[in-house]
Amino acid sequence: MSGLIKAKKYDWKDSNLALFGSDLEKNVKKESAETEKAWQGCGKSVGLKIWRIVKFQVKSWPEAEYGKFYDGDSYIILNTYKEDDSEELQFDVHFWIGRHSSQDEYGTAAYKTVELDTFLDDAPIQHREVQGHESSLFKSYFKTITVMRGGAETGFRHVKPEEYTPRLLHFSGTRRNVEVREVPLCKSKVNSDDVFILDLGLKIFQFNGSKSSKDERFKAMQFCQELESERNGRAKAEVIEDESTDKSHEFYKALTGEDDSDVPSSAADPAKELYRLSDASGTIQFKLEKKGDIARSDLDSKDVFILDTKSDLFVWIGQDTSKNEKKTALEFAHNYLMKSDHPFISVTCVGERQRSASFNAAIAA
Repeated sequence: MSGLIKAKKYDWKDSNLALFGSDLEKNVKKESAETEKAWQGCGKSVGLKIWRIVKFQVKSWPEAEYGKFYDGDSYIILNTYKEDDSEELQFDVHFWIGRHSSQDEYGTAAYKTVELDTFLDDAPIQHREVQGHESSLFKSYFKTITVMRGGAETGFRHVKPEEYTPRLLHFSGTRRNVEVREVPLCKSKVNSDDVFILDLGLKIFQFNGSKSSKDERFKAMQFCQELESERNGRAKAEVIEDESTDKSHEFYKALTGEDDSDVPSSAADPAKELYRLSDASGTIQFKLEKKGDIARSDLDSKDVFILDTKSDLFVWIGQDTSKNEKKTALEFAHNYLMKSDHPFISVTCVGERQRSASFNAAIAA
């Protein structure tokens, strides 16, 4: 299947959540949810909290770096909030998978997300996010999302500008959410619709596409100013305009890399599909229940259902679901996606008694 070949570019796709009882699980479960230091104090008040996975450990991510992610890492994000008509705290917990995050990091993030859910008495709605295909809910947490290549140790603050590896940054989006993503250092990635920053360490070029928005230009300008400040004024930024910049300019000459990106295509069949996960027969069975429009009446409290809208995947857990069904629900969802032509879409796990606007929007009343 061509979709699978494309998705191979996503290193995390080769990982497997069927690792219960493995060495990975033993490493992750050295500390229980109650003794995990990272969870202490979280979920007590409204706000956002982010952790990065480092060698099976959950490490706090600096608040100054919120919205910045590295494609070689995996992260856990907890959003604590209140509904307008209630004082009760609500939770959404996401694990974000960088394109080149290792199997150990991705697996640890998945397990630790479940552990955090346990710590918060199963109150959170759980989500899986894949780099480049984040849900609208995830994007809403940040004014700007910046995705850089490598791991956190390769960040701007840790490298002397004269030793800096050139990076090409792509700015696209609207005022409410401009996304910043590092892209391959090649000419084919530059277009007139958006803004790009070429960071050479001591020289920084802001390339304004002729059709780029004022929001993209303003965000890029702010980014350049931050880089100049971080490098104590040693780095200088220059703005160049698309239509008035000759192809012999230093900006273009520096774009000597090859395009190594390969983003998977969307699902070939756009029809929604509903799958039932049940152990009523004595063994776990996973089968297609319905295709097309899905209604709430198609769900059964005794089982787990996996709804694939082809843009999002929902794991619905009935209130009378068995422990075995609940334990293996995310594993089945993950393995189902890995065999599909759209393995990158967001996953949301929602209990029958939980409120999820995105799930409600995906089914008929």
